[in-house]
Amino acid sequence: MDYNLFGGVLMLTSFSEFKYYQSFRVPVESRDDVMFLVEFENDQGRFEFVDKVKLGDVSMTGLGFITTKGLPVGQHIRCSLQFKRLRFDFHGKIVRAFGEQSADAATMNYGVELDSEDYPNMKRFIEQYIQSLPPERVKDSLVHLALTERYANEKEGFEMFSLLLSLFKDITLMGNKEKFVESMLEEIVRILSSQRASIFLINTDSNELEAVAAIGVEKELLKFDYRKGIAGSVFTTGVSLNIDTKSDQVRFSEDMDKVTGYDTRSIICSPIYNREDKIIGVIEVLNKRNEDRFTVEDEKTMKVLALIVSSVFHNYNPISERSLIRRFSAPYDREFAWIGRSSQTSDIRKAMVKIKDLETPVLICGEAGVGKKLFARIIHAEGKKGLAPYFVVPCKGMDEKDLKDMIFGDGELIGKLEECIGGTIVFDEISYMPLTLQKLLIQSFKDRRIPGSKLSLDVRPVFTSSRDLKVMAIEEGSFNPELYHFVSSAEINIDPLRKRLPDIEDITTHFLKKECRKQGLLLKELSVEVKEQFLAYPWPGNVMELEKAIEKAVLYNPKAHVIGDLGAKSNPIIDMTTANPGVIDNVPMANDPSVPLKDRVALVEREMILAEIKRHRGNKSKAATTMGISREALRKKMLMSDEILEQLKTTPIEKKTA
Repeated sequence: MDYNLFGGVLMLTSFSEFKYYQSFRVPVESRDDVMFLVEFENDQGRFEFVDKVKLGDVSMTGLGFITTKGLPVGQHIRCSLQFKRLRFDFHGKIVRAFGEQSADAATMNYGVELDSEDYPNMKRFIEQYIQSLPPERVKDSLVHLALTERYANEKEGFEMFSLLLSLFKDITLMGNKEKFVESMLEEIVRILSSQRASIFLINTDSNELEAVAAIGVEKELLKFDYRKGIAGSVFTTGVSLNIDTKSDQVRFSEDMDKVTGYDTRSIICSPIYNREDKIIGVIEVLNKRNEDRFTVEDEKTMKVLALIVSSVFHNYNPISERSLIRRFSAPYDREFAWIGRSSQTSDIRKAMVKIKDLETPVLICGEAGVGKKLFARIIHAEGKKGLAPYFVVPCKGMDEKDLKDMIFGDGELIGKLEECIGGTIVFDEISYMPLTLQKLLIQSFKDRRIPGSKLSLDVRPVFTSSRDLKVMAIEEGSFNPELYHFVSSAEINIDPLRKRLPDIEDITTHFLKKECRKQGLLLKELSVEVKEQFLAYPWPGNVMELEKAIEKAVLYNPKAHVIGDLGAKSNPIIDMTTANPGVIDNVPMANDPSVPLKDRVALVEREMILAEIKRHRGNKSKAATTMGISREALRKKMLMSDEILEQLKTTPIEKKTA
């Protein structure tokens, strides 16, 4: 198989995506009378002071401090700096940790990445601090900084410049490109302190992931079905994984260990993309030395390494009409993708990995338009039934007889249950199916027989619902209880778009590309004002409404490159005046008389704070200022209301009876 790895052109196209800057940190000495306090967030969400803390240095985006207290990388902290009449509070998280052993005790040096909203305050502090230093101190600091190369990645906050520099020299000077890939893998193994590493690319003729380079094992041994194991999961979903094979509840194939003779304990694996943003393979690193699993910092490093590897194979574009891999066939090119970067979207992708190959029924819940059918389509396409039939039965708005004939057949035409044998059938909005059909359906699944057919029922059922089936089945009696217990074997809840704000930008970009391509137009973009409107709008119709809004925005602005007009005068694309739902109506348990009044008030207040934070695009300081409270008061109110909400969910209050 010819991978055409390099194509004779410059490979590091992705280098332009990295913005590295020299992190000049100003050293702080104890004689400077800078008061410094650190608090860390404990497991209960409360802050505790750290004893014996010494401030080491400061920069516009972070600071360093020394203490004997052990804190993990990723730990959220709160700092207070006081210098002369200035006093500032900063929030951030630990991104570096280095240990030192002195004659007295072991100490830890920590590097902290500050929240971006704290940059202005840090700027004011540094300006005042430097102006107070004597000329000799300033001169010594400049000399020290000029002779020290300390580079950091702007987004991830860890030092990678020396690696990139050495890789760039290797690529531009080394004639043997395959030797370069091996050299790069050796460097990756060293950086991540691991035992083995491999780079896999997809072979669309054999439908296998094949190793094109490997360290620690013969690459000829490494080839397997693209859907198997951890690497297969990463390839089919695009979700990076960090796995401890002994303790994590994941589907890990041990077949490869039997072939290679190795014992795999830990795996970190990331997808590799080509220049068209298609996943073409994975990079897999195995067995972290002296540890059970790879660290959070290793995950950050892996992101950068995967991008570098992607730049090497950016010309690889496997296309085959015989391929089983949907994403590489022209009709299916990235059609079924779950887009976004929110924590909820990350959880959804993980759920897809867990359930895509199961045979059990799946119930997908959520408001209309959140993407329930898309979720069903993805787990079918990426699962082991991906090549078998797939059909969606619309239960809402259909005549009972027509719905029955569609599902079970009418004597002349076969029903969809029989047509989907071996595949997946989706019952969309199952709550609207008449009770008589519900009874017939559950009986068919119990008997594993299709009425009027000799065939056994071999089909995976997936159900969607925008209504609460539990309430309908148990309290109202409007849904078959037996069918409810069957459909809810595995239940997935998809949050509405208004609770997934980080996803809006990515989904908007996706729909803009799609609509502009459909209309034969050059790619457009939204103005800053329109983007802010999109973030402030509650999207009652969710992703479906967002897609329609983008379609209308493109049609209303055929000649504009930047869309700044939403057609508000005649036919508004989004109506900010009427579409905002009432705050109290959307607050859980706010109208429940059994919940104490003070708790209900706290929950309403929580929703108002969240709305204000959303209006200020996540800036909590601005939200607090607008509401006339301090950011600390905002944090305490959120912490208290979160505790109330969690308590009410886990130990619901029994309603009083007369």
